[in-house]
Amino acid sequence: MKPTIQAATSLELKKWLEAGEVVLVDVREVIEYKQHHIKGAINLPLSEVSLSHPSMPAHEGKRLVLQCKSGRRSLMACEKLNAEGKEDNLYNLTGGIDGWMQNNFPVESNEKKSIPLERQVLLAAGIIVLVGVILGFVVSSSWFLLSGFAGLGMAFAGFTGWCGMAKLLALMPWNK
Repeated sequence: MKPTIQAATSLELKKWLEAGEVVLVDVREVIEYKQHHIKGAINLPLSEVSLSHPSMPAHEGKRLVLQCKSGRRSLMACEKLNAEGKEDNLYNLTGGIDGWMQNNFPVESNEKKSIPLERQVLLAAGIIVLVGVILGFVVSSSWFLLSGFAGLGMAFAGFTGWCGMAKLLALMPWNK
């Protein structure tokens, strides 16, 4: 029988952190983690989550709580670990760091402010679509393919949870 994925509220996580009863893994991308994160969280992006990954912290006798921005990616990470069939004390933080911050619980923040990666992706995709439509009307109808390509990329990201544009934007100098 596979272990079950349990839900943890922000209040439960706060109590567990204060008591030292939990290992918290933040499965957001590095740039998101650097912008703000829950104190004590270890960053291990969703694409790298595995019990055998060298960065996966030891958590014998402690709860293993995974968190992301809203709880969706961390649930996917929990499912990955659950598929390995070894994890009995696995929790997903309901509402993610957004829910944590809605409760006015503290986060560690980077002083350097930048537009969140998710918004950078939306901005870039919007500009690509707009440019494709304008050039499609003004220059050649072939430019409409550019808008279609952006839409296809966004749909792919929605279905798979993997966004190539986000990966590319995360490498940009303003996100370092």
